[in-house]
Amino acid sequence: MSQPTFKVEFDGKAKVGQVMGNLQALSLKPEDFSSPIALQMALSKLYNDLMKSLSEKPQPHYIADVRFSDSMGNPINLAVDFGNNLPPMSKQEVKVKITIEFYDEE
Repeated sequence: MSQPTFKVEFDGKAKVGQVMGNLQALSLKPEDFSSPIALQMALSKLYNDLMKSLSEKPQPHYIADVRFSDSMGNPINLAVDFGNNLPPMSKQEVKVKITIEFYDEE
């Protein structure tokens, strides 16, 4: 891989926690709030996914909720999936460093 042409680093914080693995599919998107019908369809899908997940055996899953501010001060949230094993960390809230590298297309 070639060298990056530009590199930016951000500092942030993350909260590490456990969710049940079969609840990962439960989510609402911004477009689900675009109209009352879209919201009703999204809530119906959410209800169906919840009922389906309750019928399966619960699987523990570890994720981190990462928060930082971009170069323009906008808040950014993202999730990092650790899978079924929690990395060795002493606390639930940890510091993170986010690196973004820009490359020329080859």
